[in-house]
Amino acid sequence: MAQVKILGDAMIEYIYSAHSAFAYLGSAKLMAMCAQHDATLIHKPILLSPVVEAQGSQPFHARTQAHVDYFFSREIERWAQYRDVAVVNFRPTYHDADYRLASGMIIALGETGAATDAMAHAILQAHWRDDADLSDTGTLAAIAGALGHDPQDLLRQAASDAVQNQLRANSDWARTKDVFGSPTYIVDGDAFYGQDRLELVETALKTPFAPPDWTNPPVN
Repeated sequence: MAQVKILGDAMIEYIYSAHSAFAYLGSAKLMAMCAQHDATLIHKPILLSPVVEAQGSQPFHARTQAHVDYFFSREIERWAQYRDVAVVNFRPTYHDADYRLASGMIIALGETGAATDAMAHAILQAHWRDDADLSDTGTLAAIAGALGHDPQDLLRQAASDAVQNQLRANSDWARTKDVFGSPTYIVDGDAFYGQDRLELVETALKTPFAPPDWTNPPVN
C-alpha cells in the first residue's frame, strides 16, 4: 500500500463502502472538486453494515417499504438526474454479495492518488451502472485490467491479510468517528454525511465552518 501524499493544505477523509449508491452518485463530483481545490482525498473504504448498525441504523430488510422506496429509489433517481450520472433503475442484482475483495482492490492501491480515485469510481460505477457482481473475480479482474493494472497481482494483494486487516481497521476507525452512513466526508474533523452535502464540503475546503456550539438533550 502506498504512503499518503499530501498535495496541498486541504484534505478530505472519504469514508464509504464499495457498493454504496450515494458514494457512486457523488464520486465524479467529489473528485472534480478535489482537483479544482488541490485537495487530497484520503480513501477509507469500510464494511458498511457493522458501522451503521453500531449507530443504531436498521439493516435494509428491517426498514419499512416507504423508507426503502424513498431513500433507495426515488432519492437515487433524482440525484442521478441532478448529477447527470447513469444508474440502473433497480436495486443491483448482487447488492448483498461479498464486496471485501472489491474494497481490497481500492485499499491495495493506497489511501490517495489518481490510481485509487479511478479504481474507487470504476468499482462503484460497475455496480450501479452495469449491475456488476463485486464478489466475482472475473468482473474485478476486468475492471483492474481496464485501468492498466495486472489483474491477478492486484487481486492477490486485495485478498491478502494486510489489506483485509486494513479494511477491518478502517471500519473500526469509522465507528470511533461515529460514522453512520456512506459516504461520509471529514474536513478538518468536521463530518459531512451524504453526497448531497458535497456543496458544503466544498465550502469547508475554502473557509471552515464555525466550530459546533449546539447542545442536545440525551436521547435516552
